[in-house]
Amino acid sequence: MQKTLTALLLASAVSLPALAAPETFAIEGTHTYPRFSYSHFGYSTQLSRFDKTTGTIVFDKAAKTGTVDIVIDTKSVNTGFATFNEHIQGEDFLDTAKYPTATFKSTKVVFEGDKPVAVEGNLTLKGVTRPVTLTVTSFQAMPHPMMKKDAIGANAWTVVKRSEFNAGKYAPYVGDEVRIDIAVEAIKQ
Repeated sequence: MQKTLTALLLASAVSLPALAAPETFAIEGTHTYPRFSYSHFGYSTQLSRFDKTTGTIVFDKAAKTGTVDIVIDTKSVNTGFATFNEHIQGEDFLDTAKYPTATFKSTKVVFEGDKPVAVEGNLTLKGVTRPVTLTVTSFQAMPHPMMKKDAIGANAWTVVKRSEFNAGKYAPYVGDEVRIDIAVEAIKQ
């Protein structure tokens, strides 16, 4: 009787569907680049990026939930020109001496089917925190073919007004609206 009961318990445990749990992914800095673009006197759209980004993403596919916590090193701004990098890091814009990082902390991840389509959260830049919604344009969750670990990746974007973050110098000549695009990849921990 004891053997039969044990066998039934083991069989039922094996046949139960596995419950998914939240998985934590570390931002992979060599493939994660926040970029920003803005109008320069109407002549052109300037495009720059940040070279150093860290953080974590928690993803629960079954529950259709997640969190995103990103830290951008604002001193790593890369305009393609060293003198302009210093200008952007100055008090009128990023003020990196006082505010060396920008952060994004999600408050909600919106799903359609099995994939996230938007991430709502708070962007903190130059000591100012404002709500923003990142529109997710692509998302992939699969084993990384080279690292042999589960990985996720996405592209997302939003538009902010730099004047709302105390960085509005030269507006409206230099565009107040700034588009932020982020390509992000993260590896399961």
